[in-house]
Amino acid sequence: MAMAGRKQAHTNTPDMRAPRLVINASHVAATHTYLALAAFGLALFLGCALHYRKIVKNGVAGYPDEWFPSVSATIGDWYPERNIFQILIALTSGPRFALVCLQYFVRRSSNTSWPGFLFAVGIIRTLMCGGWVYITSNDDHDVHDVLMITYILCNVPWMWGGVICTPIGHVKARRRRRYLATGFFVSIIPMIYFFVQHKIYRIPGAYTHYSFFEWSLILLDVLFDSITELDFKTCNLQIVLGVSLDASVGRDDISYSVPSKGSASVTETKSEGSAASFEIEQTASHVSGALPQTFSQKTLTLSRDARAAICFISDVYLSYLFWSIFTSLITTLFYFSVWRLALSGSELSLLCLLSPALLGIGPLRTWALTRSGRVTLRAVAILTGLGSYALNSPIRRLFVVNFANVVLLIGQTVDWSAGKDGYQGLLLGLGLVLLSLAKHANHSTNPVWPMLNEQSGGYNKTGLFLALCVLYELATRPSVAPEEEKQISGSKDNNKVASHGWLAGSLALGSMIFTLHCFFIDPSTIIAWSWTGYKNSQPKGPLPHLHGSLTLIAQAIGLAMSTVLPACWLSSPLWFSYGCVGAFVMYCFRDWMGFVGGLNLAVFVMSLLPTIIQQSAQPNKAGRTYFTAFFVTILFYLADVWTVAYAFVPGGAYLRERSDLVLIAQFVAMSLVFEWPSRNRTAANTIVHMSSSVSFLARYLLILFSLSAVLITISRWNPVGPRPYKSGTGIINAGIWTVHFGIDNIGHDSQRLIRDIIRDMQLDVVGLLETDLHRTVYGNRDLTRVALQDLGYYVDLGPGPNMHTWGAALLSKFPIVHSQHHLLPSPHGELAPAIEAVLDVYGTEVTVVVSHNGQEQDPLDRELQSKELARIMAKSYPHPVIFLGYVVTKPHASRPAPYEILVHDGIVHDIDPQDWDRWCEYILYRGLYRTAYARISRGIVTDTELQIGQFVVPRHGFQLVNQTLEDRMLRAWKEDLPEDHWFPMEYYGNEDEGGMNGHFYHVFNTPLYYKFPEGAQV
Repeated sequence: MAMAGRKQAHTNTPDMRAPRLVINASHVAATHTYLALAAFGLALFLGCALHYRKIVKNGVAGYPDEWFPSVSATIGDWYPERNIFQILIALTSGPRFALVCLQYFVRRSSNTSWPGFLFAVGIIRTLMCGGWVYITSNDDHDVHDVLMITYILCNVPWMWGGVICTPIGHVKARRRRRYLATGFFVSIIPMIYFFVQHKIYRIPGAYTHYSFFEWSLILLDVLFDSITELDFKTCNLQIVLGVSLDASVGRDDISYSVPSKGSASVTETKSEGSAASFEIEQTASHVSGALPQTFSQKTLTLSRDARAAICFISDVYLSYLFWSIFTSLITTLFYFSVWRLALSGSELSLLCLLSPALLGIGPLRTWALTRSGRVTLRAVAILTGLGSYALNSPIRRLFVVNFANVVLLIGQTVDWSAGKDGYQGLLLGLGLVLLSLAKHANHSTNPVWPMLNEQSGGYNKTGLFLALCVLYELATRPSVAPEEEKQISGSKDNNKVASHGWLAGSLALGSMIFTLHCFFIDPSTIIAWSWTGYKNSQPKGPLPHLHGSLTLIAQAIGLAMSTVLPACWLSSPLWFSYGCVGAFVMYCFRDWMGFVGGLNLAVFVMSLLPTIIQQSAQPNKAGRTYFTAFFVTILFYLADVWTVAYAFVPGGAYLRERSDLVLIAQFVAMSLVFEWPSRNRTAANTIVHMSSSVSFLARYLLILFSLSAVLITISRWNPVGPRPYKSGTGIINAGIWTVHFGIDNIGHDSQRLIRDIIRDMQLDVVGLLETDLHRTVYGNRDLTRVALQDLGYYVDLGPGPNMHTWGAALLSKFPIVHSQHHLLPSPHGELAPAIEAVLDVYGTEVTVVVSHNGQEQDPLDRELQSKELARIMAKSYPHPVIFLGYVVTKPHASRPAPYEILVHDGIVHDIDPQDWDRWCEYILYRGLYRTAYARISRGIVTDTELQIGQFVVPRHGFQLVNQTLEDRMLRAWKEDLPEDHWFPMEYYGNEDEGGMNGHFYHVFNTPLYYKFPEGAQV
């Protein structure tokens, strides 16, 4: 077979030429289009004709609320439409693979690897299409969804890459591709909206609207591929089938013609792109921040150095806002996943991070590099991203944050691509350190995140005011003088860092962004990784609120190293080995040793940041470079979630508890920018070039940030330890609450709401569940920080992120003598965490156990976990015990249900065995007098109530054993007990009136009180 589009040279051996069949390549494209349209169209027609009411019915509603079928229901549920559809799709596969190969043939060029990349994407895309077509949602819903999502992800580079690689002369084809690609991706937005309405809010009729957009994607997808027919016609591309003995066939015939008024070659396209890039470089101002040549002509005259300092500080704050808006996306979208405890569809918002692919459009990139483009992009992104906090609807807030990130990343990455030195990397690092400092000062939450408002600890209006100031400074910033620009360019040329190709730089950048987000946007994250509890009344390792500043100082040191050390040092294999050792120590060791490993990792990663940003700066390949980088970042985000959420996501078993594999992959990707012995060393003396005044200011800011972190720690440090609320009474109020990852019912941070009710109820001991928030999806927060610093508690954070649980935390007004973390047996479902802590309660050691057991879907897990908890409680018999746990069982349920195992094998009592209206949370105890029991409604904080038990410790030296049921169930009115035992009166009420902040005593509508038995030793 050969392909021809021009007249071939005659040979001198005509007798050797065999008959050949010549087919216009455009016919292949047309065949593909007609077969695909016939497959979907015929399936829709037959489905509506034969099984209409069945295919419009879904898990929420049926006809007449739902009256138009989805694609999945149409093609995968019923005979004969499913079978006919699959036969036609099978016939379509041949032309589809041929289209991918023919498009590569037309686009290929020695000047670019982009056509080869599109060829690989096209093959994967076709295989994914076959996957979701032949594995329907009825066969395996998870696999079907994964293949479908992967297919849509492949469409991002396929469509926009197709627009970019369309030959210049093919004006009509390029225009149609642009329109169809835009329509495709715009249609995804309302489709996700209606899917959320259907899946989360379960609104009848929403799935019908979703189906319209789903079918529109199918149609747009087929029509996009049909445009290749225009390309083949313009190129006069033909497929020649036959047998030939002519040696020139297959060597000279594989080509296509360019008509006299037709298209230019792919090579010509790339040449013009280079010329355009050269023009951009000549006309664009220095993206790193312009320095004025003369004094300002404004009323207020500023010196050259002062204005340079203002420019630099403005850029640092803009970098902080970039990190703030960027990191807010995944926390905003994960609100929906938290409520679903499964993939909710909101995860598709991560596709917003792929917007830098649009930089492949030359005019857009040219405009984005201009002053007006830079100011416009940042103003739109910052004002919408920061202003979204004012929206009370989580879904609306998500859409606004999505839009802000699309615009933000275009503006940010175009700056990265134009920077020829490490200045942009230095700015990015300074913005990250500032973000870490802001979280350290604001109880581990970023004060300008959309998930915060004035009530939840946000300073959104202040952030917006400062944003307006820096945007004004950016808009009025003087341009670089031509002679100064030459000097800067000359200096940059002398300080280049070797480039290892756009792919290596993009992979390293994607890994770097994730690494920084995963470990270093909060100074206490690596402390959570190393935390193991208390021993001999002292913490075994660093405390987040006291030692988090050390992490920030390590980040500052690493970033400062990039401004003073030669590039060859920081890109050497020896330095890479140092980073690997730091990561290894952090991962494998605990307490202070693990924390020291994390500090060294912080130094290593921050020192690499300017190098990697510079390596990824490929002005002529910005679209593909940053698209690939953020695609890698998305993969890391998903892999990080998969390690802990394996029980709720498709394919979770493959990454279950394998954060080590994720960490190894991060380092493999970052290793691509190092100078290995097999490469020629081209690294220069320094990485970052800037004027001496700006260089001094950068180091000064790092010192200022470090000192600020230390001062914040000192100001928050309380030399007087926590004290119980009712000292001298022997009373201990203990509560258990599942706080739903610190996200309230409208998507805001709930730390202050939790603090308020803990304070009002005067809880001495609190078990909080679902608290492991040191993950990207939760914003790397410390849920205990507000209560600890405002109310004063000893805190055990529980198992860290590297333990792959949902988390459990213990807050205590009493000293923690020692504590131990347990990973309860979980052969099938999610890992269940538990904390076993011994408290010094008025001189008596009381064991407190906090646990979060598995769900009812895994009965074996629950049985094994209950046996282990019972063993932990029984081993301390007859000493006092308080159990605060999420159990998932009915009261008095027999084995293998958890209730009987915990009560009988653990040798403990139910706080009120006559309370039959329980399912999740339970309080059990032993060796104490129980005097009150309250159940408080959840309000808007979470989806689970707060349960409180009030106990009195027996007289010191007396062990309370063998309490009878009659002694334990002496009910009383509150007036029968001293007022010290009363719970607050303000919480009497109901949903309509009374209560506090939406909380009120429910189930019994009052706390239950109990008398002391006769002869009680108190």
